[in-house]
This record gives sequence, structure tokens and C-alpha cells, in this order.
Amino acid sequence: MDLEVFNSTDPETARAALRPCIDVDRWVDELEAGRPYASVDELLARAATAALPFTAGEVEQALSHHPRIGERADGETAEAKLSRGEQAAVDPASETTRRIHEGNRAYEERFGHVFLIRAAGRSPEEILAELQRRLENSAEQEERETAEQLRQIALLRLRGAVDAPAAAPAAHS
Repeated sequence: MDLEVFNSTDPETARAALRPCIDVDRWVDELEAGRPYASVDELLARAATAALPFTAGEVEQALSHHPRIGERADGETAEAKLSRGEQAAVDPASETTRRIHEGNRAYEERFGHVFLIRAAGRSPEEILAELQRRLENSAEQEERETAEQLRQIALLRLRGAVDAPAAAPAAHS
């Protein structure tokens, strides 16, 4: 959805366009209520500070939509498609991914939820190194890092959602 359409659409459609970015009601509501935005940069600046800080319940809700790193999301939902694209560099059959799976299990045992990282633009080796580093965090540190990763993912997805070029009109013969 381009910015002009996002700015002028009805509130429910605008909120539905935001939900695949991150399913946090306060974040979605704040961005919808702030319309119209003069530019994509203005929308992204608002999104970066909306709903600060996320509550533990909001983080939990948002995490329920994220597969483990190295696992392909099933289905045809917008979130599943975005996740598959973001993790495109992670080869499910590689040794690094096997080690990420082991780290995922250790992380979940330690923190009680899936390991979340903005995977887009990162190599599997970078993801593994970050997973290993974050396993050393305290629960409080990790709570902050997880919320920040959610925000980074939301901003990346939002930029893609509003910067995506409109489909070219079909040629008529």
C-alpha cells in the first residue's frame, strides 16, 4: 500500500495493513491515528517511537507470530510470507542452521520464548553469533533486546509495505 492510499483509506483497512509489520494493538492504533503522514520518513519516525515501551504482554503477543530462526513459516499469511523472505539466507540444511536450532532450544529453555532477531540482511553466521551472545544476557537485558528486535522488524516491514512500488497496470491487447 503506498503512503497516499494508507493515509486516505478507512481506519480498519489502515490497521489491517499495519498488522503484518507487528501485531501490537497500541503500535497499530498510534500509527493509524497519526494519519495523514507527509512522507514515508515521517511515518517511520512515528513508528520508531510508537507504543514505547512495549509491555511484556505485547511482546508475547507479537512473538506468537514469529517462527524460530531457521524454520520456514507455513501458510500464506502476510506474516508467513514476510518471515520466509527475511530468512531467505538461512539454508535449512547447513551446519550453521543446525547450530542455530540447538541455540534456539537453549534460548527457549533459558528465556521461555523464541529467539527473535531481525534476520533480513544478516548471514546465518551473524545470526548464530548474535544468538550465542544473547544467551549470556540477563532476563532483563534480553527483554529489552527482544523488544528492540521486534521494533526493528516492524520498521523494516513497514518500510517495505509503504515503499513497495505500485503494480504496473496490465497491458490491454
